[in-house]
Amino acid sequence: MGYNTGLDYARWTKRGLGLGVAMFVLGAAIAGLGTQLFGSLPEWELTLAVDMMVLGIATGFVAVFGFGVVLPLIE
Repeated sequence: MGYNTGLDYARWTKRGLGLGVAMFVLGAAIAGLGTQLFGSLPEWELTLAVDMMVLGIATGFVAVFGFGVVLPLIE
């Protein structure tokens, strides 16, 4: 018999997806608006923005598939 861990998978999925979307939007705002408002940005800021966008997408996918699909199925 399995046991219930008591995790609210829907809440964890929504919060993880929200975190991923927030990271993506913040990275896109830094990359897009930062260059328009301040001219050229240093390379480390553009690297940070691109990394935030990539990690935001990855966080969203892991949250949805991890907490929304995989964990409820293996419990």
